[in-house]
Amino acid sequence: MACPVQFLCRAVRTVGLVLVYYVFSIGITFYNKWLMKGFHYPLFMTLLHLTIIFCLSTLTRSAMQCWTGKPRVMLNWTDYLTKVAPVAIATALDIGLSNWSFLFITISLYTMTKSSAVLFILFFSLVFKLEHPNPYLIVVVLLIASGLFMFTFKSTQFNLKGFIMVLLASFIGGIRWTLTQVLMQKAELGLQNPIDTMYHLQPLMFMGLFPLFLFNEGLSLSTSEKLFRVNELSPLLYTLVMLSIGGSLAFGLGFSEFLLVSKTSSLTLSIAGIFKEACTLLLAAGLMGDRMSGLNLMGFAVCVSGISLHVGLKTYYSKSKIHSLRQLPVKNSQDLEVPLLCHKEDEGEETAAADDDDDDDDKEQEILL
Repeated sequence: MACPVQFLCRAVRTVGLVLVYYVFSIGITFYNKWLMKGFHYPLFMTLLHLTIIFCLSTLTRSAMQCWTGKPRVMLNWTDYLTKVAPVAIATALDIGLSNWSFLFITISLYTMTKSSAVLFILFFSLVFKLEHPNPYLIVVVLLIASGLFMFTFKSTQFNLKGFIMVLLASFIGGIRWTLTQVLMQKAELGLQNPIDTMYHLQPLMFMGLFPLFLFNEGLSLSTSEKLFRVNELSPLLYTLVMLSIGGSLAFGLGFSEFLLVSKTSSLTLSIAGIFKEACTLLLAAGLMGDRMSGLNLMGFAVCVSGISLHVGLKTYYSKSKIHSLRQLPVKNSQDLEVPLLCHKEDEGEETAAADDDDDDDDKEQEILL
């Protein structure tokens, strides 16, 4: 009886985490689009979000340190500027351009174009040798690219400027996530916990995006009645509260992604992301009035099939690699132990071995929940 009960509890927990991830991910997309209708300063909004995320991640780190009694990681300036800065700049540009595009395009076009980030992540993963080339990747690229073309072909709500912004954001996003993976896999940096990663990224992201904000929005915002030239206090407070809600959603999105991956696997997050895009398109058509033709819907289906094929291939090759590693003799070879431990987590297997630091790790997981 214990096994079915454990399976049911694990399934309920996974569904709950996916739903929380959906609430934050879909919520911030629609919220930012709604906010951009009356507040035309997306870069300033992004800077405020970064500030809120930094404050919340600082509080979370302090709570985790108090709970576990272990000091949190703090990078030195050399590692911070040489290894974290490229990730921070790429992340800032990705988020900034994505928010900026909401001034010009619909949610459905944004969602579809953003899905092309998989192509760029694949490309940069091959460049940084995080992925091994195989012929099936060509099929994945063709499916996603052709699906994106079909979705945008003769779209009645197509905007070239916004489309280029999202496409550029997707390209930079490919760099961003590849560098983020490299950064978090460097054990000597101690940034495996995304809360610590978020804490270290936000200041550099702010500084990287601030010059672009000054150039595009600085003068107009300083003379706008939305913030600096308000006649009454209540409109200013209303604007700040609305912007702060978006920042809280942004922090919740990063936090929910971490919980989903840490409690299940990155595969679960990838599959959840596919269904999230479908939900976003349906909600965009129902709530925002986005119009899509039969060809556009077919393009979405083709693009989703390409992403699904990519997820399936990664799962297959990952399991094959694990099986081959387990066939190798591991005596006198400590290097082989690390991949085995890493992939066991992806498979959702439970290890029976316990370290002396298990109690501290359990406390840290509890504070995250």
